[in-house]
Amino acid sequence: MQSSDMYKLKLLFIALLCSVTVSSGWTAQLQGVASVNVTSDTAAAAKNMAFDEARQQIVFDLLRQYADVNALQELIKNTKSSDLANLISSSSIDGEKLSDTTYSANISMVLDIDAVRNWLAENAVQNWLPDERVRDVFIVSVNMSDAINNWADLNRIARAENIDLGTKYMTGNSATLELPTSSRGAFTIAIRESGWRFASQDGILRIWK
Repeated sequence: MQSSDMYKLKLLFIALLCSVTVSSGWTAQLQGVASVNVTSDTAAAAKNMAFDEARQQIVFDLLRQYADVNALQELIKNTKSSDLANLISSSSIDGEKLSDTTYSANISMVLDIDAVRNWLAENAVQNWLPDERVRDVFIVSVNMSDAINNWADLNRIARAENIDLGTKYMTGNSATLELPTSSRGAFTIAIRESGWRFASQDGILRIWK
């Protein structure tokens, strides 16, 4: 398969996995759907519970690719439903069904990326949400167990993602890269899929293999 075909398939996979719309600058629209079926004392109570459940599920499903999963789970568990609602910019309902005590529907929600970014930052949850407002670079600190093979793997990932590896310096099994901020989300997903481990610390993405 040619590299251009690999790149197109990769973009399609990222779009399906993260429910984002990819365009120039990797502008993200975080949109997800939750299928809910809830029973309570009344249909109105069941509907409220269903929306609470949908918000929690969608927020987690969309952000798990961009944040520390354990910290995100804990934050969602301890966040009031009304505060989660503030992260939603729009919502829609499809296939709604009600009875006296049951509510079911497919609920779609779009997250407000700026509200989400502020929410995660205020609660000290490490994240690497793409920020299309910022046109600068971020630092990647690389630690390699096998310099030749690991470096070749990083170059393969960069080519597939159409990212220029801006190498600031390299010594032994370590390297420091400078990459476009807009590519951070796609790059992090790609290295994770290739078996790299990573952590965000003080604004630096640290990766190792």
